[in-house]
Amino acid sequence: MEPRFQFKPTPVIYGELLNISTNYTNASFASKAEVNDSNLAFQAGLAVTLALITFATTLSNAFVIATIYQSRKLHTPANFLIASLAVTDLLVSILVMPISVLYTVSHTWTLGQVVCDIWLSSDITCCTASILHLCVIALDRYWAITDAVEYSKKRTPGRAAGMIATAWVIAISISLPPFFWRQVKAEEVTSCNVNTDHIFYTIYSTFGAFYIPTLLLIALYGRIYVEARKRILKQSHNKAGKRLTSAHLITNSPGSVASTTSLNYGTNDTSSCDTTSSANVSQVKVTVSDALLEKKRISAARERKATKTLGIILGAYIVCWLPFFIYTLLVPVCESCFHPELFDIFTWLGYLNSLINPIIYTMSNEDFKQAFHKLIRFRCCRA
Repeated sequence: MEPRFQFKPTPVIYGELLNISTNYTNASFASKAEVNDSNLAFQAGLAVTLALITFATTLSNAFVIATIYQSRKLHTPANFLIASLAVTDLLVSILVMPISVLYTVSHTWTLGQVVCDIWLSSDITCCTASILHLCVIALDRYWAITDAVEYSKKRTPGRAAGMIATAWVIAISISLPPFFWRQVKAEEVTSCNVNTDHIFYTIYSTFGAFYIPTLLLIALYGRIYVEARKRILKQSHNKAGKRLTSAHLITNSPGSVASTTSLNYGTNDTSSCDTTSSANVSQVKVTVSDALLEKKRISAARERKATKTLGIILGAYIVCWLPFFIYTLLVPVCESCFHPELFDIFTWLGYLNSLINPIIYTMSNEDFKQAFHKLIRFRCCRA
């Protein structure tokens, strides 16, 4: 028995169905091609941007190192610490950032387990050493401003080398533990991340590399700010008192207000020779006092500038690294909170601190500026 309703397609209907199917398939392929082209364009733009950041980080830190090396005026223990920070940030840009560019763009690890272990170890060690160098520089600055007389005797290149070595030892001690529980995987490695299964190591590494140094930096910067403020107020008070005692200032004396009032030390019947002699003596005395005032004024200005620079460095450091370490501490507790794109953003924000450090130091220090300009002119003339 035949069905009550029987559909008998005609060639025309077959042709229409075939056209619809073909058009849908072509539209699907075109849509996928557009998505692929858009994805490739985004990856290319991302790769170029990250490569430029890496190159700028390498170049800026290399120039800081070359500037300190070329200028004898910058050969001081404090600047040796800055040079060591530049070396550390240079290592970040050479050992860590190029591989990170490749991994961030592709989101697939293709370099094997051994390179993965070396890269992760270099990442943790160099970034932690960079952070600890900021602590070392702040500690040096704190001792210099709170105990200037005694610390000037202890502030030697050997002491600076000891502080640098301590920073590196702590950084290495934070990066080594993952090697003890590393497991060699038989299958092909497609991802390279720090193992977050060991919650105690996560706490140990984040607190040792960021939270404790940050608290130390905030405490040191607070004390430095208070001490610098006291010195500035003291210098201002002394400066006002000195001006009241001035009676006759040499017009060419720097930083002073010229005065034509003469000072009389004797009676009115003194000889002109004595008066001239007395005036000369008063001028010499006032000149010495005024030179001291100018020196103290310059010193106070440097104190203000150095304190401001340290504050900018501290602020940039916290902005760059705080999101990464909060996220790193959050992921072991909340696995669903992990998003690779967000992790990459926070990671590169931390790397950006290695580019910001040399820029802040060179832009805020006049000695660095002068030496840097001399180095640029020297390179240009040789070229």
